[in-house]
Amino acid sequence: MQQGGGSETEVTWEDQQNINKFGRLNNRLHELEDEIKIAKETNENLDDAGNELILTDEEVVRFQIGEVFAHVPKEEVESRIELMKEANGKNLEKLEQEKDSVVAQMAELKKILYGKFKDSINLEED
Repeated sequence: MQQGGGSETEVTWEDQQNINKFGRLNNRLHELEDEIKIAKETNENLDDAGNELILTDEEVVRFQIGEVFAHVPKEEVESRIELMKEANGKNLEKLEQEKDSVVAQMAELKKILYGKFKDSINLEED
């Protein structure tokens, strides 16, 4: 079967596995981008909460724990926010590293697949 004057390249089992792996990696990349966005927003919210806490004069503040708000001493809330920011920062760093790894794997697969299929395959997201 000829398409647009180009020659058809046979797709081997290994090629299909590479195409499938690229698709899975692409899906994971989108998931990671969403998770990174949420983590950055959480970091901003924690920064805002820390700043608001600095401005308050109250010794006991309301702090959300799960679904409820509890009255907690200001110092304890400050330390909890710092711990949450630290944990979120580590999570964000881990997500960024995983994203970099996924992007590198996708680039390698693109090189392999475009090398074999040239214009017969489109791996771009346009």
